Parts: sequence; structure tokens; C-alpha cells
Amino acid sequence: MQKLLLIDGNAIVHRAFHALPFLNAKGGEPTNAIYGFFSMVLKVMQELGASNLIVCFDMQKPNFRQSLYAGYQATRPKIADELSPQFGTLQEVLKKANFCVFGVEGYEADDLIGTLGREATEQKMDTIILSGDRDLLQLVNHHIKVMTPLVGVTKTAVYDEDAVHAKFGLWPHQFIDYKALIGDASDNYPGVTGIGPKTAMGLINKYDTIEAIYSHLSDIQPKISEKLATDAEQAMLAKKLATIVKDAPVKLEVSKCKVQNIDKDELLQSFIDLGFHSLIKRFFGDEEESSEPQKEEKPKERNNKEDQLNLL
Repeated sequence: MQKLLLIDGNAIVHRAFHALPFLNAKGGEPTNAIYGFFSMVLKVMQELGASNLIVCFDMQKPNFRQSLYAGYQATRPKIADELSPQFGTLQEVLKKANFCVFGVEGYEADDLIGTLGREATEQKMDTIILSGDRDLLQLVNHHIKVMTPLVGVTKTAVYDEDAVHAKFGLWPHQFIDYKALIGDASDNYPGVTGIGPKTAMGLINKYDTIEAIYSHLSDIQPKISEKLATDAEQAMLAKKLATIVKDAPVKLEVSKCKVQNIDKDELLQSFIDLGFHSLIKRFFGDEEESSEPQKEEKPKERNNKEDQLNLL
């Protein structure tokens, strides 16, 4: 039975960078994010028995959400100097090893994952999304689960529909309307001023959608309904920003994203070049052939509050 693994490239790279201490290749270039990315992805791929794998990345150019709201993601800190070059190196390695990689100008990786996940569901193909991004929980359905790192790059949690509801008190589709009410500090857009998580949760559990809430304003406590009425336009914009697109210009071609298409020899050579000798032992056994092997210790994961996944 085919199983698709969709990887949120940017999210996993950032997770790895912050979870692992500094590493560098023989030439001095930083490599800890690349090491952590492959450590997690290859481990998950093997454990799941994934038959197909796709990595999706954000593009450098503005996306359509920034045209809807100029402040979208405007407060995010600049990418660290030690991290920025690792994105290019990682994508070169993925390309050489024939991984299936998508990135489309004007769209975020989330939108590509949403579209590919929809197509996989239509084909009744089970899908696991690997990401630490809370937004992707809205995509969970009877064919799609989300796997999130909890600490570092080794401990993970898997969420199906029931697990999402049990953990967060919301069904997957309700996350969109929940964020329409409270906004998103990470992506820097507001919801309804004065509506916090507790109030938003109560409203969503009672009315299910933002549209239903606004059609019942007269039934809602006056102080809350006044806030909702004042920021109605803002709430609807927040819902557009929170909604992952499912019709981005990408197509799921199963034959082109098979795990068996990955060029293991090229991947092995890249690992040798980068000095990932412990990864070689873990995933290739004794296949390394290097006349001057460089000593490389498997990095210990950081275990601090920065690495904890906060989904709400």
C-alpha cells in the first residue's frame, strides 16, 4: 500500500538548526541544520515505510498573503547567518540525490502541501505531513496525519482527527476559524481585538465557523458581540490568511516521487563530503569509502523551552 510523506522543508530545517549544536564541514561551512534535516527525514521515512516522498519549500519572493496584508510575517527575525547558506546546500544535495522537491513563487510550502495532500486524499493515498508548523493541523482528515517534532529532532507526535481534538479541543477544520478570532502573532496578523483563546474556543465549539458566529451575534453576550462586530472585516481577512490553499499550481505525480527513485550513491557521497559519518553508519552501514575520513561526533540535541512545539 502506497504511503506519501510530505515534508515541510523550511519548518524541519529551522527545527534542526535550533535543536542541534553548531557543526561544520571540512571547509568550515555550517551544517547542523542539514544534518538534523536528514537525521529526522530518513528516520521517519524508514519507520513509516513511506513509498513516496516530497519536500516542499517556501520561496524567497513575496507570497500572495503579503499582497492581502502588508504586515504578514513582517516581524519575523532575520534568518541567522549560520542558517541561511544551509538552505542552498541542502537543496543542492536533494537535487543531486533525485529527491522530489517543490517550491512555487507566490505560495508557501503549506499551500503546496495542502494541494498535494488533497490530491493524495482523492486518490485514497495515506499521507503523513512532517512539520512543526501548527497551521498544517487544519489539513488532517481520514487519510492525512500530521507528525510534529516535540523536542529536538528525534521525539515526535502523530495527530489524526481524534488526536487533534483530544489534545487541543478543536477539530482540524476549526483551527482556521479559531485563528480568524485570535489572529497569529507568529505570522503577524490580528484577529478580533479583545478575543482571547478561551473565548474563541467557546465560540468555535458552539458555532463551528466564523460565518455562523456572525450570523448569531444577537445571541452572543453583548460585550463579545460588540467586539466581533467592530472587527468583522479584520476577522474575515484573518480567515483568508489562515486558510491553506488546496489548488496551488503543483501536481502529485506518484511515479516521480517514489522513494526508490532516490539516488543512494549520490546521497552517500554528499554525506561523505559534508562529514556526516554517523549518519552514514546509521543509514548506509559500512558503505562509506573515504581515503581520509573526518571524525564527526553525533551532536547532542538541545533540550530547552525554545524547542517545545506550541500549537495554540
